[in-house]
Amino acid sequence: MSAQPAPQPTKIEAIRYYTPPADYLLTGRDGMVRIPWDGRPPIPLLEEDFPTIEGGAAPDYDMVGRGIYQALRHNPDCSFAADYAAILKEAYPHIVSELGGQIIMLDAKEVDTPYLDRKINFLKIMALFDPANAGLHLEIARTLADKGSRLSTLHQATSSWYGAEKALTKALELDPDNVLAVYEYGEALYVLGRYERAAEVWQSITAGLDLSGQRKIETRIAAILAGKLPLVPPVDYLTAISVAVESHHAGRADEAAAIIEDVLADPVFAEQFPMNEIYYLLGTCYQELGMAHEAAEAFKRS
Repeated sequence: MSAQPAPQPTKIEAIRYYTPPADYLLTGRDGMVRIPWDGRPPIPLLEEDFPTIEGGAAPDYDMVGRGIYQALRHNPDCSFAADYAAILKEAYPHIVSELGGQIIMLDAKEVDTPYLDRKINFLKIMALFDPANAGLHLEIARTLADKGSRLSTLHQATSSWYGAEKALTKALELDPDNVLAVYEYGEALYVLGRYERAAEVWQSITAGLDLSGQRKIETRIAAILAGKLPLVPPVDYLTAISVAVESHHAGRADEAAAIIEDVLADPVFAEQFPMNEIYYLLGTCYQELGMAHEAAEAFKRS
C-alpha cells in the first residue's frame, strides 16, 4: 500500500509559509517561551513580515504569533490548524485572551451578518484550544444555523446547515445528554430533509422538557409521522429564496416574485419557517412591478 502524501499548507490570502531549519527555536517572553520547532509544520507569516527573513534571519516571536493568529482567523480549518492553535495556547497567552475578549464582545450584542463569519472562526479557534468543550461546538452550530437562515446569507444555506449538523454531531459525542444540543440536532436534520431521523432524535428528549417544550416537540413529531412535510427539504427552499434575492438585486423583480410565490405556495414550509423578510421582499417586487394591491398585502405580512 502506497503511503499517503503529506498534507500541504493551505493557501491563505496575505500569508506566506516559512520552513525553518531543524534547529530553529521559538523564544520569547523573556525566556519563558522556548519551543523547538523540529518536526512541526511550516510557519505561516504575514507577507509584510516575510522580507525581514529573506536575508537569512529567522522569524522572531512576534512574527510567528502574528502569522499564526492571522492564518487561523482567516481559516481555522486550514492544514495544521490544531498544531498552530497549540503553539498559540502555549506561547501566546495575550492572543488567546484577546480572542476570548472578541467572542465576549460579539456575544454581548446582536451580531450583524458581516460579523457572523468572524464569530464562527473565533469559536472554531477556541474549539482548537479546548476540543473537548461540547459547549463550543454547540455554539458553532447555532451560529451556523443562524447564518443559514438569514436572508442576506441564504446563498450559503446548504453549507451552513451541513456545517451545523457536523458541529452538533461533535457536541453530542462529547455531551450526549445535552437536551439543547439534541433539539438543535433534530432541527438541522429536519432542515436538511432527514425527517424520520429528526423525529427519532426529538423523541429521545421529550421526557426531559417542560410541558410547553413537550407539546412543541410532539407536534413536530406528529406532523412528520402524518406526512405533513414540506414538498422539498427546507434547505432547498432557503436556497431558492437566495436566488430570488439575487434576481431582485439584478433588477429582475418579476423573476424574484415568481420564485418567492412558488416557495410560499408550500403551506407547511411557510408555516414552519416564518420569515417576515421574505414577504417584505415580495412586496418590494410587487411594488416595482406596479402591483400596488399585491404589494400592500405582502407588506402587511412582513
